[in-house]
Amino acid sequence: MLKVKNLSQNYGGVTVLNNISFSIKSGERVGLIGPNGAGKTTMINVLTGLLPSASGQIYFLDQDITGMPAYKRARLGMARSFQINTLFPELNLLDNVRLAVQGTKPSRFQMLRFINSYADILEETRALLELVNLWEKRYAATGTLSHGEKRQLEIILALASRPKLLLMDEPSAGLTIEQTSDLINRIGDLLGDITVFFCAHDMELVFSLADRVMVLYYGKILALGTPQEIQSNSKVREIYLGTGYQGT
Repeated sequence: MLKVKNLSQNYGGVTVLNNISFSIKSGERVGLIGPNGAGKTTMINVLTGLLPSASGQIYFLDQDITGMPAYKRARLGMARSFQINTLFPELNLLDNVRLAVQGTKPSRFQMLRFINSYADILEETRALLELVNLWEKRYAATGTLSHGEKRQLEIILALASRPKLLLMDEPSAGLTIEQTSDLINRIGDLLGDITVFFCAHDMELVFSLADRVMVLYYGKILALGTPQEIQSNSKVREIYLGTGYQGT
């Protein structure tokens, strides 16, 4: 599904991603963890085309997408959610999701026909909102939702394009323990067999959802393995215990 070779990125001479290589199989869920400043969000931004890479190659479905803009990657089947909600707060839920669904249709170029006349768009919008039990709030302004509901809405907006690969940046950011637990229960059902690459600080979320876990440290992959392998890795444990591991 995704193959990364020798990927690097720099900010003002500071190396944020350092010669990274890995691959993700179809249907796999890979979690990305690491200390603050490890390069996790930069990794997702580069993979999705929001930021260019300094060097290296990215292959999606065996196609080289290294220099491809974000919207073309989305057309190929790549979607993402953001750490900070990117919603239209003054629009209601129905219109937020309907815009996302319409953006995947040829009708997005049609300006002379009312959107209410597209029954298929409304049907898909309803199905997405019902996935997170928000259909009854469809006419509420998005800005009035709780933070947890906004996080769920952000995820279904990413799912509106029916992606083959979904990348999520801190999907549980700002949630309470109870909200995170609820999100974990919902997200497993939401994602189905979609290939997923996500970064998070919440270890419960990571070890509940991921088939494999990647540990990023100072722009390099420190470890990559099953949740059990990562939990028992002495170097990873040292980092998260705050002893400042500086090995290679």
